Amino acid sequence: MYTEMMRTIVAAIPLPVLAIGPDERILAANAAALALFGPGVEGRHHLLALRQPALQSAIAAALGEGETGTARHVIPGPSQDIIYRVTVAPAEGHAILTFEDVTEAEQMGQMRRDFVANVSHELRTPLTALLGFIETLKGAARDDAAARERFLGIMEREAGRMNRLISDLLHLSKVEADERVRPTERVDLASLIASAANGLRPLADGAGVRLEITGEPGPLPMPGDADQITQVLVNLIENAVKYGGAGGVVTLHVARESLPRGPGLRVDVIDRGEGIDAVHIPRLTERFYRVDGHRSREKGGTGLGLAIVKHILQRHRGRIRIESERGKGSVFSVIFPET
Repeated sequence: MYTEMMRTIVAAIPLPVLAIGPDERILAANAAALALFGPGVEGRHHLLALRQPALQSAIAAALGEGETGTARHVIPGPSQDIIYRVTVAPAEGHAILTFEDVTEAEQMGQMRRDFVANVSHELRTPLTALLGFIETLKGAARDDAAARERFLGIMEREAGRMNRLISDLLHLSKVEADERVRPTERVDLASLIASAANGLRPLADGAGVRLEITGEPGPLPMPGDADQITQVLVNLIENAVKYGGAGGVVTLHVARESLPRGPGLRVDVIDRGEGIDAVHIPRLTERFYRVDGHRSREKGGTGLGLAIVKHILQRHRGRIRIESERGKGSVFSVIFPET
């Protein structure tokens, strides 16, 4: 009678639940637990199904001493582990195990920790340089005009780097806050491309790079936030000039594209530079991920530009596609719904 009542209670709980009897065998498992551990789990000794030491200790404490405890249960996966927080509670000589999936929460916590660590690292380097040069200027280089000018130039560059990082962090925060609200105003993509290209021509000229616009002529109306789309275009064009400008030409090609939910517009930013190894491409839009960290910092990169691009595109229900091959350049494509 007690066993049947236990099975009924366990079956009514939506989370995966196991009931372990005084003989340390699994007495009952609800449908969610059967899906997790397999249909043959009932009747087995718990050590055969739950092998992780912390969880075994919590079960022993519940059965032997009547203590409630918690433990982690990790199921390895092909791409990522699935992590459960298991509450082990005693019940009349039995142990009731409730499994709560905390994978997403743990991933978010790890992302926050990684983000804080990355920001701290990115700020610490220029701050250390500034403090070192200030100390030198107050001491040994106090009366050395040449050294003073050189150090002040480096300090200005490092302060600018911190300012760009803080600006990008603020942009990223704002974009993430607005990400669920799709823009409703209409903008002309063709004019935004022309404006972004004109604004970056001095940078391109200084690098010996020619910017060209090809493909669909304007106007190209679409729903969007003009400032954010301009930010996407500027980021991609600037990257193409800085890192792929060795080919001498950066092409902005505009084309129409058929999307699952209707017509779309695609902007390809094409360079003829060194290209990017395929191993890096899936991670390029991660925060602070760099193919060449030293080179990126030298050129003023913060490691946040493509992350901002990704979130802006998500707000516009668009997407980014990256194609590259070592020695043959790169194509960064952004695709927007036209309606």
